[in-house]
Amino acid sequence: MSEGSQGLLLAGVGGQGVILASMIVADALMRAGHDVKQSEVHGMAQRGGSVFSHIRWGERVDSPLVPLGSAEVLAAFEWAEAVRWVEYVRDGGAVVADVRTIVPPGACNDHRSWLRRYPGIDGELFDSRHLKTRLIDATATAEELGNVRAANSVILGTVAAFIDIDNKHWEAAIAHLVPKGTEEINLAAFRIGRDVAEARVPQTAPDPEGFSGPHQIEINHVWCKGCDICSRVCPEYCLAVDVDGKLTIIDAEACTGCKLCEALCPDFAIEISAPREPAVVGNQAAADGSTL
Repeated sequence: MSEGSQGLLLAGVGGQGVILASMIVADALMRAGHDVKQSEVHGMAQRGGSVFSHIRWGERVDSPLVPLGSAEVLAAFEWAEAVRWVEYVRDGGAVVADVRTIVPPGACNDHRSWLRRYPGIDGELFDSRHLKTRLIDATATAEELGNVRAANSVILGTVAAFIDIDNKHWEAAIAHLVPKGTEEINLAAFRIGRDVAEARVPQTAPDPEGFSGPHQIEINHVWCKGCDICSRVCPEYCLAVDVDGKLTIIDAEACTGCKLCEALCPDFAIEISAPREPAVVGNQAAADGSTL
């Protein structure tokens, strides 16, 4: 590590786009004239495990690895990952954390247990370290813009507020690296992230009984490519890919709302929501088994 260099750590769950976000940060820093080194760990963690990326920048950088207690900023794309990696942030540094929670794959058969053990979302948790903490609901902000996939750009906008480089470098990096056709919405999400208000923090953990089914399963077949990840991880065997490669719902009543399929879908093609009101007698809207 070269003297005078600075570090940033990005952490999240496989499938969230942490690596792309890391590439955008590195590109923005290079555009600003810095020597930049980047390293990430993903591999087998790409679908549901912990994914993280180290970035160091400065006049000259020898190693990408951020030493413990030295990062200027931690960008956590999921709350438990913020708690896991906060020790890497220097005293007086910043933590940008999405309040989204994702079920760990190893806990998918024991929903009530993971809810009891999941760390409560607490905006004052890092006060003893004198950290500048910004909790955001990036998913809700992106949904308001019309595309949940722009959530990471909301997070990057908030991160940018703690890194001293010009906005034009961030926006050029985003426009260069995001998928073609999504440049405008990602730029809009980034700009909102720069000024986004702190998220309302739940005072208590979700009620374990809230997992009682059935839940509403919505499949966006335009985005779904039939990769079969969701059906393989579903602990209740609610989903299946048919012979034509189309994802179908085979047992909607069994869905407990664990959201494991939603969390691990690489294309954001599944959404699980709270149980609906009882259907009116004679309503056959969901009879085709495609979207409930």
